[in-house]
Amino acid sequence: MAITASIGFPRMGPRRELKRMVEQFWQGKIGEDELTARAAELRKLRWQVQRDRGVEWIVANDFSFYDHVLDAACLFQAVPERFRALPSGSLQQYFAMARGTQDATALEMTKWFDTNYHYLVPELEPKQVFTLGVNKPLNEYLEAKALGFDTVPQLVGPITFLKLSKVVGGDVDPLSLLPNLIPAYEAWFASLREAGAAWVQLDEPALVLDLTDAERQAFVDAYAALAKVSRPNILVATYFGSLGDNLATALELPVEGLHLDLVRGPDALQQVHALGWPKGRRLSLGVIDGRNVWRADLDTAFAHLEQGVHLTGAEHVMIAPSCSLLHVPWDVELESDMDPEIKSWLAFALQKLDEIALLKRALDEGRAAVEAQLEANRALLASRRASARLNREDVRARLDEVKTWKLDRQSPHAVRKEKQASRFKLPLLPTTTIGSFPQTQAVRDARAKWRKGEWTTDEYEAYLRSEIRRWIDIQEEIGLDVLVHGEFERTDMVEYFGEMLDGFVFTKHGWVQSYGSRCVKPPIIYGDVARPAPMTVRWSTYAQSLTEKPVKGMLTGPVTILQWSFVRDDIPRAETCRQIALAIRDEVLDLEAAGIGMIQIDEPALREGLPLRRADWEAYLGWAVECFRIASSGVRDETQIHTHMCYAEFNDIMPAIQAMDADVISIETSRSHMELLKAFEHFRYENDIGPGVYDIHSPRVPSVDEMVELLRKAASVIRPEQLWVNPDCGLKTRGEPETVAALRNMVDAAQRMRASLSQPVS
Repeated sequence: MAITASIGFPRMGPRRELKRMVEQFWQGKIGEDELTARAAELRKLRWQVQRDRGVEWIVANDFSFYDHVLDAACLFQAVPERFRALPSGSLQQYFAMARGTQDATALEMTKWFDTNYHYLVPELEPKQVFTLGVNKPLNEYLEAKALGFDTVPQLVGPITFLKLSKVVGGDVDPLSLLPNLIPAYEAWFASLREAGAAWVQLDEPALVLDLTDAERQAFVDAYAALAKVSRPNILVATYFGSLGDNLATALELPVEGLHLDLVRGPDALQQVHALGWPKGRRLSLGVIDGRNVWRADLDTAFAHLEQGVHLTGAEHVMIAPSCSLLHVPWDVELESDMDPEIKSWLAFALQKLDEIALLKRALDEGRAAVEAQLEANRALLASRRASARLNREDVRARLDEVKTWKLDRQSPHAVRKEKQASRFKLPLLPTTTIGSFPQTQAVRDARAKWRKGEWTTDEYEAYLRSEIRRWIDIQEEIGLDVLVHGEFERTDMVEYFGEMLDGFVFTKHGWVQSYGSRCVKPPIIYGDVARPAPMTVRWSTYAQSLTEKPVKGMLTGPVTILQWSFVRDDIPRAETCRQIALAIRDEVLDLEAAGIGMIQIDEPALREGLPLRRADWEAYLGWAVECFRIASSGVRDETQIHTHMCYAEFNDIMPAIQAMDADVISIETSRSHMELLKAFEHFRYENDIGPGVYDIHSPRVPSVDEMVELLRKAASVIRPEQLWVNPDCGLKTRGEPETVAALRNMVDAAQRMRASLSQPVS
């Protein structure tokens, strides 16, 4: 009989229980004993709901207090020197690595492949020694076993772990440390074997990337070494794409099972058939989309399963989601207020497990046993395709018009810069922030009172105006050159816009982890997108009326709205993105007409959306840049367009960033200590740039000296007249006292740097 699998499940809980307990621990409201007890209850719930839904392959160690890559680094004691004074293996050390302390900067953070999940980059030494530390995977396996759950310990595989790491203090390829790492994996295997674990799941999504021959050989060498030790059976899990030219390598590995993502790589089984499937090996088929929220086409999924059975026999087939269900919300049935028709089209984590269970019945008992359910699925998919609420003729007609538009700004950047300098009269190294200010408990309470009807709209908006006024005053007192209104009216940088655009639907409990305790509630794009009315103009113009300094209008860009939403799957993503771009263009032009001279169109997800295979980059970057220019190119020369990107590598896409032609781009660089500016050493970027000098994902307040040093590094790569001074990202998640203190230091650093630049060279 086939086996049902989840290969990974949402961590946060149905109502973000993990977020609350971790943040209460950070705030000192609960102690470590209560945190660990409540976490154990959540783990038990996660295992229980999976078993209740018929899952047989249930993973242990997919739970994490912050990040699974950080967990692996701690398991193998890859702890940077600056954290070693803290108790080894303790939560204090763990959270210090994740968030930093006043004396130690946190680990660098970046995107997990092409998702909006952020992982922490392991920091290794040139001669790194790996030893087995606190054995979290073993402990959670034994915890599950004591509760009666038969689980499979899971861990990121050795090659993916090293490829996602960086070596500090030497020009060393992390993969050269493989001989040092393998013994630690062997020790981990021995501990699991002794505890009775029959299988382990090693996640190797690096197998879907473009790999060199040396990297493929590293896979072969690593798993050949692991094959020689007494160990549980290994399932290697790949996901987020097709293995393509790495498939032969994956089939060569001496392991007992392989997971394939058939949602992102639907032709994988044909390739496997051509190469030959190793006899007796378990074949895990990811036939249910773990990255999106639509009901599956069960007929298509079943056809894949039949191919798999033909290759290896039903007893060796696993029915699974394409990847961990970490990337989707918990349960659509929690959405009691959602439009019933749209709700019927959706499947969150629990519903995806139901789809897997139904497919198992179809395989085990024959299609006839579940034909009624399959027919209901066909009818549901047909009703969605035929729904009149999906397609709008006016939106389609406008998209046709775009094909005739010239999407360039009126003049080159050099001409625009002169006009903008005359308009704004900013100093060298102008200071600003990325957009949001702390969403304090008071802000959240005010929003809750309004939503519950305890406050009228007038009362709520009066409160928002008071907060905007207060923060305009704070910014002026600190001495920032370009101000923002603070975004107190916004719950989320994508949700806020989606709520005012046609074609979107929203959830109340559809939370997905972004990083650490930070969760987002992605909108669901179900139909054609249009803007029925202005979205931000009144708040921006109100803020601008309070000051003589420029106030940026703050918008989220079309690619980011697309990437951070669950996107309809019945038309190309590029077409949906162009629809969003037209809506943002309308908002940009309304802001300009209302007198807003600086408009920031944030695109932090542009690099995230880059396909994992280089062969697909050109097409994606073509429409992604086009969408930004649709949104931004209609303004006059005197209007300054900003954009923001964070937590991504830019080296390979610099021509595309230049082609966006934003007047100012701000990027994350403080966690990487300005390493990301290497991209600008080899590409002469002509427009202005603000490399972040303040890591907003850490509660620490960086000193003036730290920020000056970062600015000096930046000025060694970028001409000072191009440089802006700003934090890495928005300040929504930070506390007010630390935010004010850090921004004061940032302004002081900019002033000190200006003074040093004005000094004659002796």
